[in-house]
Amino acid sequence: ETEPLTSKKDVSDCNEGADCKENGLLVRNPKSALRLVEDGNKVHPSQGDKGEVAQVSNGYSGVQSSVPCNGMGELMELEDRETWSKKIDFLLSVIGYAVDLGNVWRFPYICYQNGGGAFLIPYTIMAIFGGIPLFYMELALGQYHRNGCISIWRKICPIFKGIGFAICIIDLYVASYYNTIMAWAFYYLVSSFTAELPWTSCTNPWNTGNCTNYFSKDNVSWSRHSISPAEEFYTRQVLQVHRSNGLDDLGGISWQLTLCLLLIFTIVYFSIWKGVKTSGKVVWVTATFPYIILFILLVRGATLPGAWRGVVYYLKPEWQKLLATEVWVDAAAQIFFSLGPGFGVLLAYASYNKFHNNCYQDALVTSTVNCVTSFVSGFVIFTVLGYMAEMRKEDVSEVAKDTGPSLLFITYAEAIANMPASTFFAIIFFLMLLTLGLDSTFAGLEGVITGVLDEFPHVWSKRRELFVLGLTIVCFLGSLATLTFGGAYVVKLFEEYATGPAVLTVVFLEAVAVAWFYGITQFCNDVKEMLGFAPGWYWRVCWAAISPIFLLFVTCSFLSNPPELRLFDYDYPYWTTVVGYCIGTSSIICIPIYMVYRLIITPGTLKERILKSITPETDTEIPFGDIRMNAV
Repeated sequence: ETEPLTSKKDVSDCNEGADCKENGLLVRNPKSALRLVEDGNKVHPSQGDKGEVAQVSNGYSGVQSSVPCNGMGELMELEDRETWSKKIDFLLSVIGYAVDLGNVWRFPYICYQNGGGAFLIPYTIMAIFGGIPLFYMELALGQYHRNGCISIWRKICPIFKGIGFAICIIDLYVASYYNTIMAWAFYYLVSSFTAELPWTSCTNPWNTGNCTNYFSKDNVSWSRHSISPAEEFYTRQVLQVHRSNGLDDLGGISWQLTLCLLLIFTIVYFSIWKGVKTSGKVVWVTATFPYIILFILLVRGATLPGAWRGVVYYLKPEWQKLLATEVWVDAAAQIFFSLGPGFGVLLAYASYNKFHNNCYQDALVTSTVNCVTSFVSGFVIFTVLGYMAEMRKEDVSEVAKDTGPSLLFITYAEAIANMPASTFFAIIFFLMLLTLGLDSTFAGLEGVITGVLDEFPHVWSKRRELFVLGLTIVCFLGSLATLTFGGAYVVKLFEEYATGPAVLTVVFLEAVAVAWFYGITQFCNDVKEMLGFAPGWYWRVCWAAISPIFLLFVTCSFLSNPPELRLFDYDYPYWTTVVGYCIGTSSIICIPIYMVYRLIITPGTLKERILKSITPETDTEIPFGDIRMNAV
């Protein structure tokens, strides 16, 4: 399996499956990755082995093995890292991750709330100077260093390794509530296979006396106390929040939602258990199907009476709102959470790319697709809201009061129920919600899986299926609180506090670590090695100053004005804010804890400990043809 570089084998003797010599270098055929070690270096048997790095005359570093090897200039085959089967698999996976349920409900609501068409100005500015540079940075880091969110810090700045553990905890929090929203969508999907959708009438067992069906043929007037059948189906049949008194009395667990969530996690497991080669095929459906449905719903919505009222309300600019600070905060937060840096997903996905893949182009394409999708989703939603306003004989502002999941599960579901061919449109709409959520779940869990497997390869590298099974079971058990009758209150609490400020803090520290400790110059040199050209001054300024300031601005704004939570008729008590901050802090506390631990275990004086802790301890292997060499 080894061949000296001084071999006399002639180039013309290259056979299929054999080694041959080109330009003085041994090339391994087929696809094996090799490390070049010259002039008396020792052979490094595997990437997982650790040894003492020795500087050698050719400018690269050799890693000394504890097993002595004879001969000079030997090569040993190394195990390849899994890569995407096709470039399009990677692009669809990233697009599927970035385009999620929030694109459909959050962007349209924030847009009309913050000045309609005028909101697109701060949104675009924040995307150009904050969101896209961070998106590009994570793709480049993952592709160059080829590691997950934990072990990558050994190659960047070891003292910040706690960021990786914080990311894994945040991803677990997200998995504990995000999939519950998909369980609601799955319940709606199953309920849609009827001739008459169950949220169209007020004659069901769960309906109350306030139920008012203004779409009926009878001349029914809409009053202040009226409740639509769609709202009662959502709150009293699906969620059953009337059986809970709030967060201090969540009530029992809904067995229907539990079954729905169990099926969703089963789909997730068998989609990601084998790695990106299987999940990369699944996203061909989950990432493309929503666009087909969005187009169908957009055409249908545009033909509804009153649709123009919704579009006008969505895009009518209110220029005076641009002077309000909260509009810029909302724009920054929206673009950040939409693109999704800080969850370890972009690092993980990019780590399976080929070394010379053009991640710069990927970042521009996927972020643009994400932003355009958010904008178009606004038309899909607001054409229907205009139709609802026309039917109720109310202003669009009154109809558009619902936010978050309620916008989908109440307002949009009610509009669909009263269209011709309502069953068909209901089925494809809730299928779209499921596919939007599934590929985001694939991505979030892959961020954890890649991070842990790269950090503990000796334990889990050959047991991926077992680890993924354990992870999905943990996520399912962690979701049980969200499956109770008061589970919607838990989902809201986790959505606002468990992820928001924690992820912002994580990405701020990540940007600082890369720009100011690893160094912008070094990072740009890494990008040049991959792409053949270095990032320009615009990217350097964004990474070094603008993006960290952007993140600090959003984080401080959030912490200075914590959201006052209210869901349905329930006002969250003050103690829930304390609980929320504790949940958020439980992840980012890993960062200072690891810093202290790192300084304690590092030998030397305090100054020496700090210097060693901020100096990369592991060299990154860069491919040279089919040969992999250690970069110094």
